[in-house]
Order: sequence, then structure tokens, then C-alpha cells
Amino acid sequence: MSVTIGIDIGGSTTKIVGFVNRTMITPFFVKADDPIASLYGAFGKFLSQENIMIADVDRVIMTGVGASYLAKPIYGIPTGRVQEFIATGLGGQYISRLDRVIVVSMGTGTALIKADKKNIFHMGGSGVGGGTILGLADRMLKIRDIYSLINLAEEGDLSKVDLLVRDISRDEIPGLPPDTTAANFGRINDMANSSDLALGILNLVFQTIGIIANFASKSGDIKDIVLTGNLTTIPQAKKIMNNLSALYGINFIIPEHSEYATAVGAALAYKYDVPIEKIE
Repeated sequence: MSVTIGIDIGGSTTKIVGFVNRTMITPFFVKADDPIASLYGAFGKFLSQENIMIADVDRVIMTGVGASYLAKPIYGIPTGRVQEFIATGLGGQYISRLDRVIVVSMGTGTALIKADKKNIFHMGGSGVGGGTILGLADRMLKIRDIYSLINLAEEGDLSKVDLLVRDISRDEIPGLPPDTTAANFGRINDMANSSDLALGILNLVFQTIGIIANFASKSGDIKDIVLTGNLTTIPQAKKIMNNLSALYGINFIIPEHSEYATAVGAALAYKYDVPIEKIE
């Protein structure tokens, strides 16, 4: 058995996935503050969990902000680094089974990558992302745990927080349904409770990301938008993005294993003539 391993070393989590030929082994992640500790922890756990010997691994390809900390090959295995945006684009194509897409990486901030059969191009991004959610939740609700925020938001009512089109116009506005957001947090009042505020925070961030992706889709003439990164696991994301799909006539896609797209792309990089920096 010949296994290729892709590892995405982020600021707080390290994600790992393996491929045997083009068949993906179920990915997982570990949490750690130190990038090297999380790298070796993820690697060892992966081999143990999948009953893989070190001799079975033919290469390890890394990406992410923590990949720069590794100065030597992992256990003598051929090891390399690939540029994160390229890995994200490749991974988004693979998990969506689409060749021409805009891949949106939703992490602490947000990055947008255009990917087609010819090239992968970083279109730009935004500082709005998971960091925004956690920062606002901390200041507004004294909540520092994302899962607590998600659970709180389940009972939220956006009409007590956001100003909607129906609140400012009695007439129908072409292309804008009455329940379209006119201003995030534009209608907040004393009746809004913690659940309403929690949902308002999530709605603000996901709508902002969705609208930016919509503009990117128009400039790239691409209607398939693949959402990746940790924020795709938040349950409210799917509903908010589905509403934007209907509003803008584009297709937001959250594929299986969406949070692992960048690690997937790293593992696949060697198959696609992608520049890989060797670690020696």
C-alpha cells in the first residue's frame, strides 16, 4: 500500500487526510497550540487509527500557516510544502466534483479562490470570518465557546435584530423579497434577547461572506460557489447560504468533508504539476 498524506496546519487545529491512489481515507483533526506538536500528534494518530505503517507512506505534503515551522522531513519520509490557496482550490474541486468553481475558505478570515481546469487564482478575501464571530460573541454576550453560541442561536429571531426590507417599504421591490436583510443589527431593541443577538452575529458574518462571494461569482462568471473551512460545520450556515442562493441565483455548495478541503488539496498537489517546496 502506498499512502500520500496531506496536512493543513492552522492556528488552532491541524487537519490530516490520506489518499491511496485517488481514494480518500476518512480525515480528522487535532487541536493544539503548538504547530509542530499538533503536526506530529495528528500524524501519529492517523497512522495508528488507520493501521498504517510509516513504510507505507510515500510522501507528506503540508500547507497552512503552521507549515513554515517544519524544518526537516517527517520521520525521513519525503516531505514538502504547497501554497495554501492552491491547496484550497484543488481540495474544493475534488470534494465538490466540479472543475470550475469559486472556492470560499471560511476560517478566522475569508479567502476566495477561483479554480478551473487551467489554473487556480486567489481572488482576494475579507477579514470577516470566524474571528469576527468569536470577537462579537465575547463582547456582546460574554461567550467564548463557539458551540455555546451555536446552541444559543437556535432559538433566535432575526426580526428582533435586523432591519428587513418589509420594515422600510410597503411596496414590493423587484429582486428583493420582503424578508431580505436591509441592515444587519439595524432594528435591534430592548426586546432582543441573547438568542436573537447570537443569531444576528452568525447572520451578519455569513451574509457578508455570501455577498462577497456573489460579487466574485459575477466577476468570474461562475455560479458554483464551494464553501470550505471550519465555519461550514455551523448548522445555521446552510440555511443562510441557501437563502442567498435563491436571492442571487447562484449555487452555494457545502460538500461532505468541506472543513478538510485544504488538507485534501495538499495531498493531491503532487498529481497536478503544482509547485511543491521540498523539505530537506
